[in-house]
Amino acid sequence: MTSTSQKWLRFHYLEEAEHIGGLCRSWKYNGEQNGWFLLCQKLRFSEEDKTKQTSNKDLFEMWWFQQGLSFLPSALVIWTAAAFIFSYITAITLHHVDPALPYISDTGTVAPEKCLFGAMLNIAAVLCIATIYVRYKQVHALNPEESRIIKLNKAGLVLGLLSCFGLSVVANFQKTAFFIVHVCGAVLTFGMGSLYMFVQTILSYQMQPKIHGKQVFWIRLLVVIWCGVSAFSMLTCSSLLYSGNFGTDIVQKLHWNPEDRGYVLHMITTAAEWSMSFSFFGFFLTYIRDFQKISLRVEANLHGLTLYDTAPCPVNNERTRLLSRDL
Repeated sequence: MTSTSQKWLRFHYLEEAEHIGGLCRSWKYNGEQNGWFLLCQKLRFSEEDKTKQTSNKDLFEMWWFQQGLSFLPSALVIWTAAAFIFSYITAITLHHVDPALPYISDTGTVAPEKCLFGAMLNIAAVLCIATIYVRYKQVHALNPEESRIIKLNKAGLVLGLLSCFGLSVVANFQKTAFFIVHVCGAVLTFGMGSLYMFVQTILSYQMQPKIHGKQVFWIRLLVVIWCGVSAFSMLTCSSLLYSGNFGTDIVQKLHWNPEDRGYVLHMITTAAEWSMSFSFFGFFLTYIRDFQKISLRVEANLHGLTLYDTAPCPVNNERTRLLSRDL
């Protein structure tokens, strides 16, 4: 080595980077100490890794209800609870029902609250259909080859849709006007809804621990037990109350006094009905965490450039996000 090059190395540093797999090391040469020194060490990411990092950062910065389709069960619970609360407040303000635990249906029996009750519950039924369908598609995507889970998933979809139909019937056929139709809608809503919750709890058990956490299963199991106890209490007391031993005008009765016959059975029945409704709310709230990990897309397959009856020509298909961004 010449004296000129030695002098240049004495007062300057040389940099060199070595790449081993995904690891990037940066070295510098110190001419005075005649040695190489590790300057820094960092990971080298591919474009795919950078995209994942960006997505994770965006996910972290989003609010919880912006992640996936988690807003669906949230909107369902909030909207349905608002329908009950607004109808209850209106009925109490106008003295149409007693403040102490009326039937949920009684708060939507007389105008104007019955109009509000019916309209809001119809929207709640649509939100419930969307939530149940998304849950069905999620389980189907996670278990494409498990025959037992596929059958349970389809059964849950049918039960959930029947429950939604019953909710719409309850909303549009008041107890005092169409009692039989109203009771059939209530049986569909609470009966099929309880079975839906039971099926989904079984699915959660079948999918743990690989896909579902044990904590989610135990929470749903407790909610199902809560719903079952409420349903048993409501069914038993309402059967005794409407057996005919306490009068024939109970169906039309909106105001109850502690001195009335069957008052205790009435209070137990109404408390069990409200309790059962809250168990439904609690169960759908457990979907929020699951729905944060799913998004849906709608795909339009075009067979021509116009809507006229012409010979088909190949065109590009379009894929559009449905309700949510991709995660």
